[in-house]
Amino acid sequence: MPRAESGPGRPSRPQHSSGRRRSDATTGTFPPEGSAAAADRSHPVPVRQWPIVVVLTLVAVGLAVTSFNAFRPGVITIGAALLLGCALRIALPEVGMLAVRSRFTDVLVMGVLGVAIVVLALASEPNPVITLPFVNDIARFFGRAQG
Repeated sequence: MPRAESGPGRPSRPQHSSGRRRSDATTGTFPPEGSAAAADRSHPVPVRQWPIVVVLTLVAVGLAVTSFNAFRPGVITIGAALLLGCALRIALPEVGMLAVRSRFTDVLVMGVLGVAIVVLALASEPNPVITLPFVNDIARFFGRAQG
């Protein structure tokens, strides 16, 4: 099928078929610090990547516990898994796939999320283990305050 020629009011089309410019190869990106495997290549992948395997296994256990109507212990297990990942990222020089960003960012994100999940699980209703003063204010705002 012949192409329409460009003329007045018609933009010219590129001559290659896709109409898209090829992207240049990405350069200058480096893997995060400590992202090498935790064990050498003589071991199978789950052993080489044991830090992320341990953390994800604990998260799976927490989800399983939660699915059996044990909300608080399951969610605390998930929060503890994040805190363990934070501790492993601090303590080990190489953590494999557990390293996502810089060491500081990984530790900060996993630590803050782990603490937040555990604290909110302990403060959740019914029968909270700890009392957070702002929880009743939030509940009152949504019209669900107790007492």
